[in-house]
Amino acid sequence: MTDVTTAEVASGAAGDDDYDYDRSALRKKLALVDEMPGSPKPNPILTVDHITRRFGGIAAVDVDHLEVQRGSITALIGPNGAGKTTFFNLLTGFDIPDKPTNPAETPAWVFQGKSMASTSAFRVARAGMVRTFQLTKALSAMTVLDNMMLGSQEQQGERLTLSMFWPGWRPREKAIKAKAEDLLERFKLHEKKDDYAGSLSGGQRKLLEMARALMSDPAMIMLDEPMAGVNPALTQSLLGHIQTLRDTGTTVLFVEHDMHMVRHISDWVVVMAEGKLVAEGQPGTVMQNQAVIDAYLGSHHDQDLGDDSVLEEDFDKAIAAENAQLENQEEAILAYAEKVREGEVVAPEPTDAEKRAAKTTTKAARAAKSKGKSV
Repeated sequence: MTDVTTAEVASGAAGDDDYDYDRSALRKKLALVDEMPGSPKPNPILTVDHITRRFGGIAAVDVDHLEVQRGSITALIGPNGAGKTTFFNLLTGFDIPDKPTNPAETPAWVFQGKSMASTSAFRVARAGMVRTFQLTKALSAMTVLDNMMLGSQEQQGERLTLSMFWPGWRPREKAIKAKAEDLLERFKLHEKKDDYAGSLSGGQRKLLEMARALMSDPAMIMLDEPMAGVNPALTQSLLGHIQTLRDTGTTVLFVEHDMHMVRHISDWVVVMAEGKLVAEGQPGTVMQNQAVIDAYLGSHHDQDLGDDSVLEEDFDKAIAAENAQLENQEEAILAYAEKVREGEVVAPEPTDAEKRAAKTTTKAARAAKSKGKSV
C-alpha cells in the first residue's frame, strides 16, 4: 500500500472537518448501522431517492433509497446486468432517470448538500463527484501528461479571450503541469509522461484514468470495475492507490466483481440485483449471507473452480436427481395405463381444445407425409 504523508492528511483535513481519517473509528460507526437496503448512515456524502431507469419493459435501475457514508470505501456489487453501471451513469449526469407517474416519487440525489438531479456531467464533476469508466476513456493520440492536464479545472487559457494573453494563464498552466507530474509519480507513470496514452497497457490506462480523475480534487470518486482487465502484477498497486484515496480525504464508491478485493478494502458493501438494492452491510456479514452468496457471489465463492471434483460432484447430483424424477414419472404413467386397461380407472374424455389440437396435429402429419412422397 502507498504510504500517506502527514502533509497530505493535514491538507485534506483542513478542507473537511467531518471526514473520518481514523478508519477504525469509521468502522465502529458503521457497525451501528442497520444492515438493510437503504439504511441511514451517520454522515452521508451522497443520498439517493426514487431513481428509476427503464429500457423497454425492463427496469435497469429501481433504487428507492441509498446513502453513501462520507470517508468510506463502499463497494457496489451484483451480477452482470444488475444495473450498477447504469446507476453510475444516472448519478453522474451521463443518463437521465425516468419521469415518475407519482409526483411524490420524483428522482432526487443530493451530494454534499447540493441537488444533482438534472445536472449535466461536467457540472457534477465540478461539484466534486467524478468517475472512471469500465472501458477506459484515455485520449490515445495525446501524451500521458496531456491527458492528465485535461482533467484539471479552472484553466484560464481555455477561454478564447484570455488564450491570446499568455501572461494571464501561464502561471496556472505551470501549476497544473506540476500537479500532473506529481500524480504521475505517485501512480508510477512518470516515465511514461511523454508517451502516447494509446501505447499504455490496460492496467496502466486504469492507473492513468484514476490519476486524471484526481486532477480535479474530487470529494468522491466512483470507480467502475477498476480491476477489470488488469494484469495481476498491478492489482496490489491499484488496491494501495484506492486505500490512499480514502486516507487522503476522498470518499470511494466502486463497482467490482473481484470479491477478494471487496473483502480486502471495503468498509461497506451494497448488493444490487435486477436494478434494486437487495442487501447492505459490512463485508464480513454480507458475504456470509447465504442468499447473497448463492445469488450474487456464486455458491462456490470460496472453492477452487479449477478443481474438477467440485463440478463433477454437482453434475452427478443433478443428473441423478433428474433421472430419479423421470423414472418416477414413467412409473406413474405405466401404472395409470395398466389401471385403464384393467377397467379400474376410466380415462377422461378429451376437452374440445385437446380435440382441436389433435386434429391439427393429424392434418400437419398428413401434409408432411404427402409432401415427402411428392419429393
